Amino acid sequence: MTPSSTYRIQFSRDTTLQQGAELVPYLDALGVGAVYASPLLESGAGSNHGYDVVDPTRISGERGGEEGRRALVDAARERGLGFLLDIVPNHVGVDVAKANPWWWDVLTHGRSSRYASYFDIDWDAGPLLLPILGAEADPADEEKVLAEQLTLSDDGSELRYYEHAFPVAPGTGEGSAQEVHERQHYRLTSWKRGAAELTYRRFFDVSTLAAVRVEDPEVFAATHGAVLRWVEAGDVDGLRVDHPDGLSDPGGYMRRLRAAIGPDRWLLVEKILGVGEELPVSWPVDGTSGYEALREICGVFVDADGAGLLTQLTAEHIGRKENAHAAEHAARREVADTILAAEVRRIAALVPVPDAAPSTDEEPGPAADRVREAVAELLCGFPVYRSYLPEGRSALDTAVSVAITHRPDLADVVGVIAGTMVGDPEGKLATRIQQTSGMVMAKGVEDTTFYRYNRFVALNEVGGDPDRFGVSPAEFHDRCAGRVASWPRTMTTLSTHDTKRSEDVRARLAVLAEIPDEWAPRLRRWAAAHPLPDRSLELLAWQNLVGAWPISAERMAAYLGKASKEAKLVTSHVDANAEVDAAVAAWPAQVLGDPGTVAEIDEFVARIDAPGRGNSLGQKLLQIAGPGIPDVYQGTELYEYSLVDPDNRRPVDWALRRQLLERIDGGWLPDFGGVDADPDGATKLLVTAQALLLRRQRPELFAGYRAVPAEGPAAEHAIAFQRSPQLVAVATRLPIGLTARGGWADTVLPLPDGAATWTDVLTGTPVESSAPRLAQVLARYPVALLVRSD
Repeated sequence: MTPSSTYRIQFSRDTTLQQGAELVPYLDALGVGAVYASPLLESGAGSNHGYDVVDPTRISGERGGEEGRRALVDAARERGLGFLLDIVPNHVGVDVAKANPWWWDVLTHGRSSRYASYFDIDWDAGPLLLPILGAEADPADEEKVLAEQLTLSDDGSELRYYEHAFPVAPGTGEGSAQEVHERQHYRLTSWKRGAAELTYRRFFDVSTLAAVRVEDPEVFAATHGAVLRWVEAGDVDGLRVDHPDGLSDPGGYMRRLRAAIGPDRWLLVEKILGVGEELPVSWPVDGTSGYEALREICGVFVDADGAGLLTQLTAEHIGRKENAHAAEHAARREVADTILAAEVRRIAALVPVPDAAPSTDEEPGPAADRVREAVAELLCGFPVYRSYLPEGRSALDTAVSVAITHRPDLADVVGVIAGTMVGDPEGKLATRIQQTSGMVMAKGVEDTTFYRYNRFVALNEVGGDPDRFGVSPAEFHDRCAGRVASWPRTMTTLSTHDTKRSEDVRARLAVLAEIPDEWAPRLRRWAAAHPLPDRSLELLAWQNLVGAWPISAERMAAYLGKASKEAKLVTSHVDANAEVDAAVAAWPAQVLGDPGTVAEIDEFVARIDAPGRGNSLGQKLLQIAGPGIPDVYQGTELYEYSLVDPDNRRPVDWALRRQLLERIDGGWLPDFGGVDADPDGATKLLVTAQALLLRRQRPELFAGYRAVPAEGPAAEHAIAFQRSPQLVAVATRLPIGLTARGGWADTVLPLPDGAATWTDVLTGTPVESSAPRLAQVLARYPVALLVRSD
């Protein structure tokens, strides 16, 4: 079953399944086709995301337990809504060892544990390293810290370090805490050692998320048992698979999962595709969770002509010219050498290069160092997150070429690695490199470069490419047509729990690309009055402040604290700079405490707010009316100006949304207008609801795809398409430029079968001309959804 649309809810102890059940009537009235639930298995206490599953055999008690799950499913079924569930096959949470029965058993019994094979652990490397000793624990001081802080429970069954507890193996509990510790199957080490010496695979660089070997049929059955029981009972219509790139054999996993759920259920993967990249043809899935559509839909509202001045402003502000690809490679190499050094070291140990491998004058060191260098360079050279050998061989070839270009002295070792991968695509070396290349990409690009390369942060989004300044209408239409032809059941999205900025922040920031000459002097003046410890961070801070305005000092401080550490330029999570951190934390209150600056920000945001809201409506309409299955992230049916998590997981005001939807259902058409119009964001709710309802009620209208070019002097400001001869969607792009040129004038939109009468379902307004003037079609709102009346 493929729904007409989905609505993503982040379930937690603050938003329970019972509350979700109470929301179903609202979601039904909104026009939603299916409830899309975040992971529901038992996870870490207080988790607001659910990706830290600690017990995959049961439902989360905090989220409402089995009773809550049953209530939500029953409520959805009563209203005829589907149910899509997010699942996490790659890893489990081990932050609190005792909360995870499998991990506790492994720590207790080591290699002889019945669950030892469930985890991807290098048992030959010695005791399992647990990097939990705190900031005071320099690696050189571990023994001292253990002597002072490690204690043994009264019954000798547990070792304790502050709030952390670890099991004592049977028969090893005699003596001091340190003596007992030395007898265990694990060793408590400094958190700083985790990056370089960790002996178990994890999720990216998160040591509290331990990877499981889901490629093992026993592990697959154990980790998927509860979910597959729900599927078999008919409670789940589709699954969204988190982070498939971390799996040893994603294609094999998808085939096993497809066999388990049957051919008709919806199956999606959270796969971030590079520009132009396609999913492997051998995966029996319906598509992705939609980041490629996000790039295209948001990008078409960005004015490419703004690139020059914004590039110049950036170079002037930071004192140098920046190249996006160079910045990405440098950041990827940095994470490979630091926070992911353990993974690089583990891969290097698999490379079949003899110890006597030659070194050069330029690279004197031992052969082992050359191998690690070669592995790191290869990991940094992939043009996409990972290859899937034997498919995707071209990605590996590109990685080899890039690696050798950067380090020609390592060509021999890189060649050996690549040759081994091609010769044995299912071997350990090929598997490890493919698993790890996605980690290097995610941490180096998404979580480093996207906080450093701040020319125009509306483009710095998951699945995005900041070097490509927007998306042309021609590219947009080409991508949409391709989606209809190849992936009609894929999901599309604009905001998720992982996006760096909500869709409405990006829509408002897109306006800056139209008026860089107005933005530049303000940025210079504000930055001079309120400097930050890093010039690049200033570019990031002011764009996000304007994009999310109004925003509290507390929210902005939390965002900047995370952003500055992710950038790793003047402070970081691993090597924090207390003075920098204090300055960053104090900055938002200083800015918001300056009446003059606040007045200027208010004035500027008033200038870009209405055009930004117009962009938001355009994005929403193009997504919902366009190809694929649209997802609405919780709360984004109104204008929602959120930054990166946890900011984008704040509580949603459902009561306001219900109230506004009731008014819209009663025939109310909210004003779009100027600065003071639509304070609650009801215009976006109107567009969202009407488009979702039409998709659900008349799915036959949303079949094909063809661009509908406008004609006339302002044609470039319209983006329009038909999904069938009976439906046309049109949105306004580059609204400030449109106003500057005097509006639509005589620009028209030729409609298919123009002799028919059309109706804009957003306003109920009839359109009787075969080529109506856009000034009339878009008189009330900057978007229209036209349906042929017959």
